[in-house]
Amino acid sequence: GHMELGSLVMPLCTTAVTTNAVMFGVAPMRHRAPDLSIVPRPPRLDLAHHDVDAPAWWHYASRKRIYADAFATKGHRMLMQFLLVKENGPERFREWEGEFREIEAWIASLEPPAWTGPFDAPLAERGRGLFAAHCAACHGTYDGPRGGPGRRYPERVVPIDESGTDRARFDSLSTADRAALNGSWFAGASEEAGVDAPAGYVAPPLDGVWASAPYFHNGSVPTLWHVLHPEARPAVWRRLDAPGTAAGADAADAPRDYDPLRVGLAVEEREALPEGRLSSAQRRTWFDTARPGKGAGGHEFFGSLDEDGKRALLEYLKSL
Repeated sequence: GHMELGSLVMPLCTTAVTTNAVMFGVAPMRHRAPDLSIVPRPPRLDLAHHDVDAPAWWHYASRKRIYADAFATKGHRMLMQFLLVKENGPERFREWEGEFREIEAWIASLEPPAWTGPFDAPLAERGRGLFAAHCAACHGTYDGPRGGPGRRYPERVVPIDESGTDRARFDSLSTADRAALNGSWFAGASEEAGVDAPAGYVAPPLDGVWASAPYFHNGSVPTLWHVLHPEARPAVWRRLDAPGTAAGADAADAPRDYDPLRVGLAVEEREALPEGRLSSAQRRTWFDTARPGKGAGGHEFFGSLDEDGKRALLEYLKSL
C-alpha cells in the first residue's frame, strides 16, 4: 500500500509514542495547486522529518488554530488534508466536504476525561492558587464549565527562545510550506487567518492533561512530575507496557503503563540505550532524548516553587 511503500523513504515514526504524520501532509501538498488540482513535480528530498505527540482531540474546541506552532487555522476542510493521495482529485474533496463538517462537529463536542484515581482536595486547592500565579497566563483558567466565565484559554504562542523546548518542529517547516497550506482550499472555509511565520510553540489547553501523556509537543517527557522537575527528566525511557518490560502497576485494576503518583506514563528510565544490537522494532520502544527532534529540555518555569508547591500543583492538574 501507499503507506508501506512511502515509509521506506519517509519514516512514519521513530518512537512508538509519536508520529511523523505532519510530513505526510507537507510532501503531497508539493504536488497540488491552491485549488487542489494535481501539479506534477519531482518529489521533495529536503524534508526535515520530526516526530510529534498527537494532541488530544478534546482540546480542539478550545483552539482557534491547530498544530504545535498554531500556524494553521482549524476547520472541517483542514481535517481533510491527509487525504492527498493522487487518487483523490479536487472533486472528491468537495464531495466529502459535508461529511467532514459533521466529523468536525463531533470532534468539537468531545469532553476531557475526569481523573478517577486518588485525589487530595485540600492540596489541590493550594495548587489552584499556584497555577493561577505560575501557569494561567499561558495555559488559561479552568473554573466551571466550558464557555463559562471561569474558563479562559489565551492560546498564547510562546517565543521559541523563551520556551527553550526542542525546536526541530519549529524549524522543519519553512514559511513557504506553511503558506502553501494557509493559501489552499483547505483553509478557505476557516474564520481565522493562518500564520505563515509563527514565533514559537503554543501553550496548549490543560483540561484532561492527566490523560494526554507523554508531554511537550514531541512527547519527550513521560509524566507531569518530570515536567515540574526538569533536572530529573530521563535521557532514555520506554513505557512499561512495551515488549519485554515488566508490569508497573501497584493496584490490580490499574493499567500497568500508567503512573498515578507522577501522573503520566509508567516508564523504565536509563542513561543510554541498552548495549548490543537492537532491531528497528526494539529501538522504537525506546525514547532517546539525544536524537534530533527528541530533546526534553526547556519549559523550566518552576524555579521559585519548592517541593511542596510542586506537589500541590501536580494535584491540581489532576482536577482539570
